[in-house]
Amino acid sequence: MTEYGRGQGSEPWHPEDPLYGDGGWEGQQPHVGHQPAYGGQQQHPQQPQHDQHPQQQGYGDWGPEQQSGYDQQQYQQQQQQQYPQDGGWDTTGTHAHVPYPPDPGDPYAPQTVSYGGEQPDFYQSEDAYPPPEPPARRRGEPEPRQETDWDPGPDQGEHAFFAGGDPDEDPEDDAAPRGRAARRAGKGGKGGKGGKKKSRNGIACLVVVLVFGGGLAGVGYVGYTFYQNRFGSSPDYAGDGTGETVTIEIPKGAGGYDIGRRLKAAGVVKSVDAFVSAQQQNPKGNSIQAGAYILRKQMSAASAVEMMLDPKSQNNIMVTPGERNARVYAAIDQKLGLSTGTTKDTAEKQYRSLGLPSWANNSSDIKDPLEGFLAPGTYPAAKGMKPETVLKDMVTQASEAYGRYDLKGKAASLGLKDPLQLVTVASLVQAEGKTHDDYRKMAEVVYNRLKPTNTETNQLLQFDSTFNYLKGESNIHIATREIYRNKDPYNTYTNKGLPPGPIGNPGDDAMKAALNPTHDGWIYFVATDGVSNTEFARTLAEFNKLKDKFNESSGN
Repeated sequence: MTEYGRGQGSEPWHPEDPLYGDGGWEGQQPHVGHQPAYGGQQQHPQQPQHDQHPQQQGYGDWGPEQQSGYDQQQYQQQQQQQYPQDGGWDTTGTHAHVPYPPDPGDPYAPQTVSYGGEQPDFYQSEDAYPPPEPPARRRGEPEPRQETDWDPGPDQGEHAFFAGGDPDEDPEDDAAPRGRAARRAGKGGKGGKGGKKKSRNGIACLVVVLVFGGGLAGVGYVGYTFYQNRFGSSPDYAGDGTGETVTIEIPKGAGGYDIGRRLKAAGVVKSVDAFVSAQQQNPKGNSIQAGAYILRKQMSAASAVEMMLDPKSQNNIMVTPGERNARVYAAIDQKLGLSTGTTKDTAEKQYRSLGLPSWANNSSDIKDPLEGFLAPGTYPAAKGMKPETVLKDMVTQASEAYGRYDLKGKAASLGLKDPLQLVTVASLVQAEGKTHDDYRKMAEVVYNRLKPTNTETNQLLQFDSTFNYLKGESNIHIATREIYRNKDPYNTYTNKGLPPGPIGNPGDDAMKAALNPTHDGWIYFVATDGVSNTEFARTLAEFNKLKDKFNESSGN
């Protein structure tokens, strides 16, 4: 501001002010010899200024007391000569291009006043913006507000992440320019809101710390769990367990982890991993078989493995290859604590519901429908179980084993009527054979004697094992007179062909031998030592020599 200053009201720059018209608007130079008044900007004809700011229109309204000797009429004529078309500033107070009346409530809207009329000063109020200045004296953008400790901006001293809006903050204060921060700070009610903002920032920091802290804790827990599972010792009980016992049933084909899960579920061991580790460390650990085991609760894994390897703790029924059903029934009664004959009676009454193949039990002469269908193996049999449960497990295993072969097709190729006869041949091979090498030769003997062309024995098998089965005995010294007097269908000395059904439960080796016999012409055999040494012959003469050898070894 120069020495001319500015009086009360809204007068423009005085023409005699040395800075009057300095630079012109937008840095343009005025015409030579003419000093335009403030706001008298050189306008291009092709770009008429129709969008002048309303607040600039008031600068053409001077009162007589504000002219300081300057001729108002001369000034207006000068303005008209310079702006003959555009009109420049409207000295009447109303812009020529405004098609609607000004808003009386807008302090900066053009007002129509008479010459010399008193106008309010819109630049002297406390909340008003400062008046416009000539281009030469215009200041640059205000410097960023220096935030105080009570009102930190989102990017001043804090990361923007922690800056939050105050829902209670006065929107008028937010709209005010930064230069009025001091005036805003001086108002009594504003100081406390900075504390709220800082409090919210502190809460935001706390939430972030809790989130990141929780994440780190979760990662640490996962890492610790992985380390414990990978390298740490597994949870385990100590000692040989409590006095409470439980029966655990281990199915066929169960591995270490499956066994461990069953033991853990029953409360025997504390963890599956502890049992698997103990089983792997025991040299005989992998020999644990399917069956039922009597174990104690809360045992150490190592003690559980040792107890399962002890036959005394095994609550099982074992069916051996060639074993007859009568002995299996008796063993089940004993294991289940039932009276003698209970299981046999159950088999006779419920055999149809135990899962026999459709081709089984096809003759009324069969003594036991389940004979040959209690598959060799180990089965759970503990007190509290029902005999039909144990029997069904055995029959199911036999049906699955026979189902792996094409018994119907093989029976036809071998000259047999049905699969049941093939199982019967396997039971004979199992009963008469002594070693693995004997089985295929023994199967050939059976098939050769069944042939219609057999003139040596005339289709008679003449097996002692069939006579012993019907008698329920195992006697190798049978009197000839007794044999020939007995006409039972199972007596192969007096009846041609095969017995009505199997005479025992054949094992896998005997079954394979029945399916694939030798073709060496064997038709006779004799256990020359009376025990395990079986010799074979093709003719009756060779057979008689083997018979004499047997008599010599037995002292007859």
